Amino acid sequence: MKAYPLKFKPIYKRRIWGGQRLQEVFGKDIPAGEKIGESWEIADLPEDLSARRMADKSIIANGELAGQTIGSAIEKYPKEIMGDEKFAGPFPLLIKFLDAGDILSVQVHPDKEACQRLGKGEPKTECWYIVSATDRAVIYKGVKKGVTKEKFAEAIKKGNAAEMLVKVTVREGECHSLPAGTAHSIGAGILIAEIQTPSDTTYRVYDWNRIDADGKKRELHIEEALESIHFGQRGDELMVTRFGRLADCENFKVDKGYQGKGSEVLIRPGEMKVLIIVSGRGTIAGAELEAVEFKAGDTILIPAAYMGTMRFKEATEYLTVTT
Repeated sequence: MKAYPLKFKPIYKRRIWGGQRLQEVFGKDIPAGEKIGESWEIADLPEDLSARRMADKSIIANGELAGQTIGSAIEKYPKEIMGDEKFAGPFPLLIKFLDAGDILSVQVHPDKEACQRLGKGEPKTECWYIVSATDRAVIYKGVKKGVTKEKFAEAIKKGNAAEMLVKVTVREGECHSLPAGTAHSIGAGILIAEIQTPSDTTYRVYDWNRIDADGKKRELHIEEALESIHFGQRGDELMVTRFGRLADCENFKVDKGYQGKGSEVLIRPGEMKVLIIVSGRGTIAGAELEAVEFKAGDTILIPAAYMGTMRFKEATEYLTVTT
């Protein structure tokens, strides 16, 4: 295989808190009238019978590998795609867009140690890039100073767990880092690009007393959440960035780029990259290969063996993710 930029078919997720912004902002072909909260752009997750979740594996949408899952393509071409002929998978990132039409539950994702203590789950660290936000839109991230496990447990019983978290007004262009173990929620009116480790383990502690389409409240996971939250880590100490390197942890690095109309950027081989196009449009072209178009809302995997040039037809903002 001659390496080329890989595009994928999005996996849309209905969520009680979702909306239609993915279509309005990015033109994504989501079901009309449905509350679509997530567009999984690149995913390589197995079936999880304990969580009643089917396998979520992205399907390649273009070129020679079209129709294959990301996992099967990497299995055949580990060196060309990942830069390591011994790479055994799964793909080490889960890339999403989130549309918070309503507020999300108060929840936490466990770290490796919590998973080991609980005997289940997969660790999950993430960061949120704010694509757009309404005036006074907020997120909740991390516990306030002095909040202990016991105080948080009592707040859950009283139905005011969110009051134990740091509440932050957000602006377009910010990136918020949320290490595993950070209790959090996303307020209404925010569109986010989410970069995370490949896990869908989420423990909810409070869901604003909502009921689903069947008239039932969603399941809570209070015991698991209390075991997973890092109570010694204050939310106001978590990193917020706007320019340059936005996130840098053991799992991934995220860099923000901006190029004006008519400019070009050389893509050098040697390292797998994921490009998340926040705004603008253009093409990626390499020697003897058909150019790949990109536009706002696209997520593209650049194989480690690929060399080419990004050409920008409009001013473009994009994120580059590496591992």
